[in-house]
Amino acid sequence: MKERNEREDVKELLKRRAEVAGRRPRFVRPESWRYKRLKPNWRKPTGVDNKVRLSQKGWPALARTGYRGPVAARGLHPSGLRERLVHNTAELQGLDPSAFAVRMGRTVGARKRREIVAKAKELRLKVLNPRRLNKA
Repeated sequence: MKERNEREDVKELLKRRAEVAGRRPRFVRPESWRYKRLKPNWRKPTGVDNKVRLSQKGWPALARTGYRGPVAARGLHPSGLRERLVHNTAELQGLDPSAFAVRMGRTVGARKRREIVAKAKELRLKVLNPRRLNKA
């Protein structure tokens, strides 16, 4: 019963996080639409007379902490599990399969990937980036 309530709580958190994300504006670098040399990647405006920094009407919103999602939902994978970065099989020990999902580090090679995937399957842990591994 308790486990079911926790799953419902996580679903509710993910739903609330999605709602907040839907209301959040797309933050773009000011005047990136005007100059081809400026990419739209967000940069905090610092100019003395910058209209975005001054939050003037008619200009895009300034990125602020008020746009963040619920605290409890931060760091959750869309599956509702917390992500844990691992580089070897020893780091899988002690992880709760109902609370954690595993993401292998990008520097982990094919042989160790196979070992981690096998050990995770044995421990019933979800691997988020297993890749297709050749059985060589």
